[in-house]
Amino acid sequence: MKPIRVLQVVTVMNRGGLETMLMNYYRRIDRSKIQFDFMVHREEKGHYDEEIIEMGGKIIKMPKIKPGNYQIYFNKLEAFFQTHREYKVVHSHINENSSFVLRAAKRNGVPCRIAHSHLSDLKLDMKFPFRLYARASMKDHPNKYFACSKNAGKWLFSERVANTNKLVVLNNAVNAEEFKYNAETRKKIREELAIKNELVIGHIGRFTKQKNHDFLLDIFKAVSNLDQDAILLLAGDGPLRRKIENKVTLLGLQAKVKFLGVRSDINSLMHAMDIFVFPSLFEGLPVVLVEAQAAGLNCIVADTITSESDITGRVEFLSLKEAPETWAREILSSSYEHADTEDLISVNGYNTATMSKWLTDFYIEYYEEAK
Repeated sequence: MKPIRVLQVVTVMNRGGLETMLMNYYRRIDRSKIQFDFMVHREEKGHYDEEIIEMGGKIIKMPKIKPGNYQIYFNKLEAFFQTHREYKVVHSHINENSSFVLRAAKRNGVPCRIAHSHLSDLKLDMKFPFRLYARASMKDHPNKYFACSKNAGKWLFSERVANTNKLVVLNNAVNAEEFKYNAETRKKIREELAIKNELVIGHIGRFTKQKNHDFLLDIFKAVSNLDQDAILLLAGDGPLRRKIENKVTLLGLQAKVKFLGVRSDINSLMHAMDIFVFPSLFEGLPVVLVEAQAAGLNCIVADTITSESDITGRVEFLSLKEAPETWAREILSSSYEHADTEDLISVNGYNTATMSKWLTDFYIEYYEEAK
């Protein structure tokens, strides 16, 4: 019997939280039963593309979704689903734009259409009205509603769906055993980064407005005023990186802030950290925050992030209205000891080993129903 091919719909398969979570599932599932293919919306090659192809998956490229390009995009979606009748399960992760994909899937008889919410807000920009339009178009195009948290479900699907059993909260699971603290790894990474006994504050995320690096630097400046040996590690890349690099220079923090770029060893990097700080303007339930807890780190995060993200009791929430100095005092009064949290991660349903089995069974059940 050939494996069931599930179409995962994403923006691009780079090393973001959602994409890494999908790859964690993909590596764990029984690929004799389930095979993932990926519909992406960027021309450039994604970081995970080669691995996907090696594991038997396909990369299907679609145009970028943008105002003024809608009709071309809609036509391509229709043509795709008319041609590719093999997909009985479509799992879309592009938030409000999932409405467009799943509308075309519904028109062409795809029986299991999953919309998966990964955000709990929208940023105000030129695309804001178009994104509201896309969200309003969701209607009944999906017939399965997934979200990384209840708040994310409310945001995309409304209270009508979120407060019923129609909403499935699929935890942003991680490979907990890979993040279990290792003192030798900590020593190795700190030596590579020329760090000795300094306090290491960590942050991982794309350089976008959502991640709020501006405020993070204000916080770190306040920390540095109180502890001159503190170090800030910034892993990731993105359109605002140059702006943040310039601000580091203006604040005179060049010797204390290390820009690490996109990393494939996030688990090892977290062992080198002493505390994780995450002042995002909005999130769904960030995978990286689950990873930080799996690494046993204490985390100080913005209260814009759902309280559901505190899986281990090691997350402290602070308001973005609080002064940077308040954040700094909380950071400096925190515990820096890495705890063993593997059991808590697993018991609370955030270990990929457990959740990949659930997801496999879910796909098979709805595929069998559709036959």
